[in-house]
Parts: sequence; C-alpha cells; structure tokens
Amino acid sequence: MARKDGTPGRLAQIKQVYSITKQGDPKIALWLLLAFFGPFLVVLLVALVLGQAIWGVLFGLTIGLLVTTIVFGRRAERAQYTLLSNQTGGAAAALNMLRRGWTVTPAVAVDRYQSYVSRVTGRPGVVLVGEGQPNRVKHLMFQEKKRIGRVAPDAPVNEFIVGDGEGLTPLPKLVRRVQKLPRALTAAEVTEVNRRLKALESHQGMLPIPKGPLPKGAKMPKMPRG
Repeated sequence: MARKDGTPGRLAQIKQVYSITKQGDPKIALWLLLAFFGPFLVVLLVALVLGQAIWGVLFGLTIGLLVTTIVFGRRAERAQYTLLSNQTGGAAAALNMLRRGWTVTPAVAVDRYQSYVSRVTGRPGVVLVGEGQPNRVKHLMFQEKKRIGRVAPDAPVNEFIVGDGEGLTPLPKLVRRVQKLPRALTAAEVTEVNRRLKALESHQGMLPIPKGPLPKGAKMPKMPRG
C-alpha cells in the first residue's frame, strides 16, 4: 500500500526491487530460499540436539531472515549493475548511488558513436566518467578536461572509463573507486567549482564565467532581494 504522501510502502518497495532483481538474476528465488532455510535448519538441528527446540525455531527464524536480507541486498545490487551495463548511460545511473556531497551531471559530452561522458564533482575535485569505445571516449574526456581547466584550473580532474578490459573500470566497482579518491577541495571550494561549471554549461552571453584560481574559502554569492 502507498503512504499518505503517495510514496510506495515498505512491502511495495520490496516487491518492486524483487521484480527488478529477477530481470537480471532469474535464480533469485532459489538463492533466497537457500539463504533462509540453510541457516534455519542448521540452527534448529543444533537446538534439537541440545533439547531447546522452541529457542531453536525462534533463533533459526531470526538468523534465516538476517541472512536472507543480506543475500537479497547483495544480489539486488549485482543484478542492478548487470542491467545498467547493457544500457547507454548506465554509468551515469550508477553514479546516482553516490552519497551526499556529490553532484552528478550526466551527458556533458556525447558523440554520434554513443561515446558518453558524465561529470561528478565532490571533495576529490572533478571526476569524468566515460562509456563507449575507449579511444573515442578519451578524446571526449580530453576536450571536457580542457573546458574545465578554463574555468577551474586548480580543481583536480580524475578520469574513469567504464568497461571490463585492461585499464578500464568495471561498472560494479565504479562508485566505490570514486568514493575512495583522496579529498583535495574544501566544501566551499566544491561549491565554487559547481558554480563555475554551471556557468560554463549556460550560454556564454547570458552568464559570466569566472576564471583564475579558486578563491580560498569561496562561498556561493547570495542573490539580491527584490
């Protein structure tokens, strides 16, 4: 059932996640049954040997549900990555799993060969994530890096190309690798970088594009009141 605010309830959410997971992991039901009944039966057997059948059932149910929840979560995440890996822009969708403090901008550069570059900004600086044929993606990322350098020359730029070959980043490992990048900017500097990049994306004649090094302790200017 849906909540009063229109969002789906807990059971509806679980059902939706299960449905999506089954598309990428057809054997999910079997894995969940094994995850529940395996620990449950082991605990129950030990309890019967000790003469504690009732406690065995209760403890077995608890352990079985816990293991099932863990297995479901991991396989759901894996199935989601499997589905995303078959879609153009899958890396951009995966980047939305990043926690607070990151700004994800998909499709900052695209070509007719479906090479695709997304941009992420956070405390490590700017992260460019490319999808598609590596040589074409590298060219797009080089051009985007030059654009960034014109407005935020002091911001570090990290690059990842998603794929399974040598020197590429597998999609399931992308978010974790981005999160592990060392911090290089303060929160105020991240805000300033985002402001400059937003101006860069806007029409050149409509918004002034700041240049030069990032001011220390930079803050977002307040809009004047009418």
